Amino acid sequence: MSSASTPFALTCKRQRRISERMKSRPRGSLPPIIILGLVLFLRLAAAETFRVATYNIENYLDEPTQTRHAKSAEAKAKVRESILALKPDVLALQEMGSLSALQELRASLKAEGLDFPFWDHVTGFDTNIHVAILSKFPFVALHPHTNDDFLLNSRRFHVSRGFTEADIQVNTNYTFTLIAAHLKSKRPIPEADEAELRQEEAKILREKIDARFAANPNVNLVVLGDLNDTKDATSIKEVIGRGKNKLLDTRPAERNGDTPPPATPLAGARNITWTHYFSKEDLYSRLDYILLSPGMAHEWLADETYVLTLPNWGLASDHRPLVATFEATDK
Repeated sequence: MSSASTPFALTCKRQRRISERMKSRPRGSLPPIIILGLVLFLRLAAAETFRVATYNIENYLDEPTQTRHAKSAEAKAKVRESILALKPDVLALQEMGSLSALQELRASLKAEGLDFPFWDHVTGFDTNIHVAILSKFPFVALHPHTNDDFLLNSRRFHVSRGFTEADIQVNTNYTFTLIAAHLKSKRPIPEADEAELRQEEAKILREKIDARFAANPNVNLVVLGDLNDTKDATSIKEVIGRGKNKLLDTRPAERNGDTPPPATPLAGARNITWTHYFSKEDLYSRLDYILLSPGMAHEWLADETYVLTLPNWGLASDHRPLVATFEATDK
């Protein structure tokens, strides 16, 4: 074997070729593979995310009323534990009591390390329980809806809890709109059919949604809260809508390790999605929703969207909270 073909000689040739290529590269430049890796790293590092949650906290009252009890210290502590476990950046609340009750919750959460400097408290026709928002991000604008009404069977009714609507600035380049609702419960009342009342409230809520689409067809919109019915109910279908402005149902589920069969057109995935327990009928239902406009759906991270599971969750409320995560960049 000649010295020109020995392994040592071949190794030397390879080293010379690598050295020549390095010399031919402009001074200060990096290999393409390193540049690609840096680009991917920077993109991942720059992908800011935020979390939006909804939670019916069941009669969070600091003083009893004629029909509702004040929230116990034990129940309040469990509510805080649930919220702290979610770590939301924006939180919609239903069955919030007075403004002082909201401020007590804010202060208690802040003392435990979760600060919401921005808030909104909407008082509708119901004088006991309300809808509210807590946010780490500033509000660009607030549009509370407190006095909507409708005719049903020749009688005038009010939207009981109103709606809270906020434009929220996540960062200098990303804003989204949140509309939170608490529709009529399934509890019967003598004045009218509860399902018909809920349907009329849903129609008014959908009018608010359509107004946003009319102003901006690409609006980043989250509609969430306790809608008090299951997915095939006419009231839920009314809120979700149809056609190009149909909202996406995120359908959060427990993160319990399930790997259910894929959903089909006739059936959803077989995972655990219930958000409410009705003790009288021993019934578990999905009554709470996070719905997205098509524009907002582009930023949605489905793998980081779920129903919270905690031991003794029922100490806090008859509802469980749910959360969805988004990237803070228009796509």
